[in-house]
This record gives sequence, C-alpha cells and structure tokens, in this order.
Amino acid sequence: MRNNYVIEYLNENEFRKKERSVKKYNRLAYKKLIFDCYPDFREGEFKGEIVSTNKKDGITKYELKLPTDSSFAIVHQDIVLHYTVYENQRIVMLDTITPEELLTEGHQTELQTYKGVPISTSHAEKDIFKINLLERLGK
Repeated sequence: MRNNYVIEYLNENEFRKKERSVKKYNRLAYKKLIFDCYPDFREGEFKGEIVSTNKKDGITKYELKLPTDSSFAIVHQDIVLHYTVYENQRIVMLDTITPEELLTEGHQTELQTYKGVPISTSHAEKDIFKINLLERLGK
C-alpha cells in the first residue's frame, strides 16, 4: 500500500445512517461522495473549504458542499460533509453530514415529499410554506 490516507469515522454508526439518508433523498450528492470524494481523500486530495487549521499538530478541518437540488438547498440547506485531516497520522476523519436533523429523521422514518422536495415531519408546515413561497417567487 502506498502512502494513502485511511478513512475513519468520528461515530461510524451515526455517520452511516446519515450517508444512507443522503443516498435515499439526494442521489447526486451520494454519487459524488462515494465515487469522487472518498477515492480522492485516500489519495491525499482534499476538497472543500478549510474551516480551521492547527499547523503544529498537522490537523485541518474541512467542509465540502455536495451537489444539491436548488429547491432542497433553499428549504433545508446544502448538504455538507464535515471532515478532519490528521496529516501526521495520515488519517481522514469523517465527522458528520449536515443538515443533521433532516438526515437523521429521514433514516428513522420515511420522509414525505411535497412537490418533489422531502419535508420534515417535525416542522412540515414550515417546509411546505417555503416550497410554496419558492414556487410563487418563480425561484
């Protein structure tokens, strides 16, 4: 094995639940994550915006915005992968995927959709209002 980075998880069980929700509700983001991001991380190519760095310990935190439908992004927010790179140990630690509340809820129960956008069961009225407002504004 060459000097590749190893991918690990801050909390693998919770991360996998969110990853499965992304697969179910946003296939494009999931495809980008599995076929582009993970192989690049193993090769040492890190994408996204640097959130913080600690040069002394060789730790860099990143946020990578994944491709998201514009309606989904406006109603909920963009799907973002949060990860940390430990350069000295050659480890990529996958922290979480946001929006956490929606993805966790989507794993626990089947989310309803309204005009093609998944809506949260905890605040469905708010999501429906946003979708209707977007439609009236003509995006």
